[in-house]
Amino acid sequence: MTLKTTELKNRLRNAQKIAILAIGSELRGDDAAGMLVAKHLDKACCNIKKEAKFKVFFGDTAPENLTGEIKRFKPTHLVIIDSADFNDKPGAVKLIDADKIDGFSSCTHSLPIKILRAYLINCIGCEIIIIGIQPCSISFGSGISKEVKDSAERVSSQIKEAIGNS
Repeated sequence: MTLKTTELKNRLRNAQKIAILAIGSELRGDDAAGMLVAKHLDKACCNIKKEAKFKVFFGDTAPENLTGEIKRFKPTHLVIIDSADFNDKPGAVKLIDADKIDGFSSCTHSLPIKILRAYLINCIGCEIIIIGIQPCSISFGSGISKEVKDSAERVSSQIKEAIGNS
């Protein structure tokens, strides 16, 4: 399904602590989509209402290395943002159904999100929301496309709005 702010608000309605886990390689063009969203959110952290417990984690290409930090943070909700090939136009954004995650291709990290998700649910029991952004190119050394830059800004705005209302 396409990412809608109302859906995010509904999914984060009862959130007490929210972790954002960005995944992607900044060396591979549009694979950096999740990292770009996280940078926007990290800058905006001070502007999000203070009662919200909110933390951004930069997972890069090895998000599994942050599982200890995420577990210590003890989020009630974890939002994972990554580029994902779901055969749509570049910059398209989808809220990915975790039960159907096998139908999407992650780009550059070695541990599949499905395994990471299962591990974190088992350890923390938090709700996990997965947001995928369709890349144009993930070639080494390529820049981020305009479509993905625009989507990253839009997604970060939607997350800020949803968190501000959680």
